[in-house]
Amino acid sequence: MRTVAGSAFATPLLFTGAAPAIAPDPWARANRIAARVRGPKFPHRRFDIRSYGAVGDGVTDCTAAIRTAIRACHQAGGGHVDVPEGRFRTGAVHLLSNVDLHVTAGATLLFSTDPKAYLPLVLTRFEGVELLNYSSLIYAYGQRNIAVTGSGVLDGQAGPDHWWPWKGSSDYGWEPGEPRQAEARAALFAQAEQGVPVARRTYGEGGCLRPSFIQPYRCRNVLIDGVTIINSPMWEIHPTLSENVLVRNVTVSSHGPNNDGCNPESSRLVVVRGCTFDTGDDCIAIKSGRNADGRRVNVPSEHILVENCTFRDGHGGMTIGSEMSGGVREVFIRDCAMSSPNLDIALRFKTNSVRGGFVEGFHARDLEIGEVGGAVIDIDYYYEEGPGHGFNPTVSGIDVRNVTVRTAKRALNLRGYPEAPIRDITLTDVDFGTTATANVIENVENLILKNVTANGAPVTT
Repeated sequence: MRTVAGSAFATPLLFTGAAPAIAPDPWARANRIAARVRGPKFPHRRFDIRSYGAVGDGVTDCTAAIRTAIRACHQAGGGHVDVPEGRFRTGAVHLLSNVDLHVTAGATLLFSTDPKAYLPLVLTRFEGVELLNYSSLIYAYGQRNIAVTGSGVLDGQAGPDHWWPWKGSSDYGWEPGEPRQAEARAALFAQAEQGVPVARRTYGEGGCLRPSFIQPYRCRNVLIDGVTIINSPMWEIHPTLSENVLVRNVTVSSHGPNNDGCNPESSRLVVVRGCTFDTGDDCIAIKSGRNADGRRVNVPSEHILVENCTFRDGHGGMTIGSEMSGGVREVFIRDCAMSSPNLDIALRFKTNSVRGGFVEGFHARDLEIGEVGGAVIDIDYYYEEGPGHGFNPTVSGIDVRNVTVRTAKRALNLRGYPEAPIRDITLTDVDFGTTATANVIENVENLILKNVTANGAPVTT
């Protein structure tokens, strides 16, 4: 009989901390988020995983040793669990309150490619839908003051032979007749639409639904700092229903399917600072649950700041959606650089009339954008299912200023619905550089352009 890690899971996390004080200047609000989200501090106790039986030979299974060290650190009142130089093979790592997992320079955590290493099942989300599934590679449920730090490497060991083929695409190693996620994914989404209780949405073995890499679930005061993440099964950093999350100086390099870099989901007070993203999907994607399940949980993502980051390959650089059924508000991005021939869109908003949801207040400034394969700014209500399904989205209050672009396919791709237009978009001091095709602007109300150029000429509506 399979068991579930974690305790009661029917009630969503209730955020009890006050939101940042309202200020008329949005960037004053961003500064307050930056000042508030500082990351937890830990006692000066150190727990070397070798003292609990770990061997850094890349062969010995260190799962039990790492878990014992984490438990000892937690029971002692907190501190640092040290992963020293070496290659340490492990299964799922579950963090506990007041524990910093510190991966030192020259250290690599090699995560097992055996799916059984991520049992028992845990409460998680797969593409915005709650279920019981494989544990994330690094997981925490309902914990406070947790961290993953250091300048070492977290290697998920995913690739064409492990995890990625479950996508069901020959581009990632799948061959006809091999296991794939399609059937379980469809069944999970159907269960969510039918209102099947989460406790009965059990997957794991046989389901082929890939786990994310790092997932603090219903946690508070989270720090992810300095590490390099490679070869992820799916989404890399996935704070869910969590509060006060700081992701700092992290390098993500993973080009598998659905390999999003950082996806805060139904989380608030999140800062992503000084990170580099080179990904197989969106670099950053703000999410809040999918379709009926997102509306059931009904917790938005809000008060999120991204600053001083570098974006390379990805479907989108800074993205909201598509799983945004719980809504998104107050997102800020500043002082970032984006460029790659394999970066499809710089600022991306993707939704439809199945997802629904809202975006209220997105603020961007001081962005340097080199090469973009598609549109610089893309707000698309026609993503996947498109219109006609009863849950029209609303996107409003988008303010973008002080942006320079070298080259892109087009500057703007803005597509609302006639009955649900995109509203209140303001662009100020934006040079779209050289663009190859005309803008697409459909069903947009109150689009304001101030000193906006492309191909050396003013852009008009």
